[in-house]
Amino acid sequence: MKLTPSKINTFNLFKLPSVFFTGIRVKTIDDNSCTVRVKHRWINQNPFKSMFWAVQGMAAELSTGALVLGKIRESGKQVSMLVTNNNANFTKKATGRIVFSCIDGHLIDAALKKSIETGEGQSFWMQSIGTNQDGVVVSTFNFEWSVRVKKTKK
Repeated sequence: MKLTPSKINTFNLFKLPSVFFTGIRVKTIDDNSCTVRVKHRWINQNPFKSMFWAVQGMAAELSTGALVLGKIRESGKQVSMLVTNNNANFTKKATGRIVFSCIDGHLIDAALKKSIETGEGQSFWMQSIGTNQDGVVVSTFNFEWSVRVKKTKK
């Protein structure tokens, strides 16, 4: 079953309600890229009348994590996934509609293949860039993902 924006957004409603209720929505996803949109609103703002950094982080992580989840589903294997490290850079006040884009889907393939072959955990970095409606970068997030094939019980 291929992941679609609709399926991911419905999953978020039931399993990640804070993502859903802050207005974070997956707009597009394919093998190598994912875009996630969030609009600055009262529920996701900080005291300075811009988007709270954690809301930006949730949207950015979703743009990378949805790609990892999709690749794991395609593999047909039981694989655990976890963010093991991250960092962010904020360059402009986040107001209006912010779109987070990740185009690093190709990085998942090699790590997943090696984990399936060796049974050992593999890690890789993915980047998500948030831009406002004028195309100006407001924040950049980097996530280190770890994947490991789960051991089968005998």
